[in-house]
This record gives sequence, structure tokens and C-alpha cells, in this order.
Amino acid sequence: MKGDHFLISTLAILAFATFLASAYDPSPLQDFCVAVKDIKSGLQNPRNTKNPVGSNVTAVNVDNLEGLNTLGISLARIDFAPNGLNPPHTHPRATEILLVLEGTLYVGFVTSNGDGNRLFTKVLNKGDVFVFPIGLIHFQLNVGHVNAVAFAGLSSQNPGVITIANAVFGSKPPINPDVLTKAFQVDNKVVDYLQKQFWYDNN
Repeated sequence: MKGDHFLISTLAILAFATFLASAYDPSPLQDFCVAVKDIKSGLQNPRNTKNPVGSNVTAVNVDNLEGLNTLGISLARIDFAPNGLNPPHTHPRATEILLVLEGTLYVGFVTSNGDGNRLFTKVLNKGDVFVFPIGLIHFQLNVGHVNAVAFAGLSSQNPGVITIANAVFGSKPPINPDVLTKAFQVDNKVVDYLQKQFWYDNN
């Protein structure tokens, strides 16, 4: 009887200790990291949008602000010329929330194949926000007649970015044209033309 009481008490203590050990948010690898470099993010300054896509992304992530290490967040400023486009792209490691500071943007994302590649879009004005789920292809287009500015918060210190056209048609070395001809179901001359284009990187 005494042994049973001891066993039950021990199991209760272990269960309680396990509960305490898992009853808090996981902590980062370190409490904080004080950046020592004199980095000027320049997010207050507009960027040059005179390029083929008419936009410019200024990222603030762990690569240029060490203080973000282990915090799971990053930021970007996106400047748009009239009709400027932040081309279809994806962030493999982060969800993005976009806030329009100036102008009018047409934004959208496409769901995965299993969800039927459904397109969700919205026209955003100053003060509006929109969320792009992690890993999904998304874009922003300035549909106004003046410059536009947006800020994006991302749920990773290093969200990564894959611009679809650049990756598919501008890879080095190029993807075999037979692969792209079959994948896009177009003539090989179209693929050849697209692979010879200069694919501008606005990041």
C-alpha cells in the first residue's frame, strides 16, 4: 500500500513538472542581441523606382540589423512609381502584413494547388492592411496616378524572397527550355524569348 502511494505521488509530481515545463512560450536562443554596426536603414527615405518594374523594396532583416537575431520579425519599405509593380513573389519562411502609407495598391495572393489556385485580391488605400499567408505567391500594383508607399512586417528574421519570373526564366544556369515549354504549354520560341529577357530584381 505504501509503495502504491509513493508511485502515485511520484507520477503526480512528474506530471506537474511536465506541465510547468511546457506551460510557457518557447524562449529564443538568446534574450536579445545589441547590434554594434552603424547601420542606416533609411526607411524614412524614398527609393529610386526608375526601373523596369517601377518599385523598390528596402528590407530590414537580420542580414542588415543584427538586433533582429532570434526575434522572428523583419520589415520592408516598398516604394512604387505610378503603375509600379512588386512582381509576383513568395516568402518561404514568413507571413507578411502590408500597410499602405500613401497611394492606392491593388494586391493579391494565390492559394495552393490543393485549394484550386484561388486568387484573392483587394484595392487598398492609405491606412488599409492586407495579409499574405506564408509561402503563397503574392503581388502589389500601384493603380493610382501618384507614387505609393507601403510597409510590410514579416514573421521571420530572414523571410527570404523568390520572385517567380526571375526564378523560372532568369535562373543561372537556365532551366532546360524543354522543361519550361512543357510546363507552360507554349512554343519553345516563347520560352527562348523569356529566358533572354533581363529580369530586374527590385529587392
